[in-house]
Amino acid sequence: MNLNLTGRHLEITPAIREHVISKLDKVKRHFDNVIDINVILSVDKLKQMAEASVHLSGKTIFAETEDSNLYVAIDSLIDSLDRQILKHKEKNAARRHDESGKHAAAE
Repeated sequence: MNLNLTGRHLEITPAIREHVISKLDKVKRHFDNVIDINVILSVDKLKQMAEASVHLSGKTIFAETEDSNLYVAIDSLIDSLDRQILKHKEKNAARRHDESGKHAAAE
């Protein structure tokens, strides 16, 4: 898994980088077929924004959050990504085990 961490109007400190990496372990724990993750952290006056796009095989998942605290924005971003990835994983599992799929109609 490749991680690209970018800061707009913000310097990415080692503490911020470690916080993002430790939180992304939650995503990797639930779904291991992650190709790469692009995380953009930005500051606009009093608004701290975090956005991420996760590239999976066959799908790209995008989420963005904003808060007055950057660490809270990162935490809610990871929670949002985790929910979307779990939903994608459940859909793939249901599609794989579905008896009325295209394979049954072709026979």
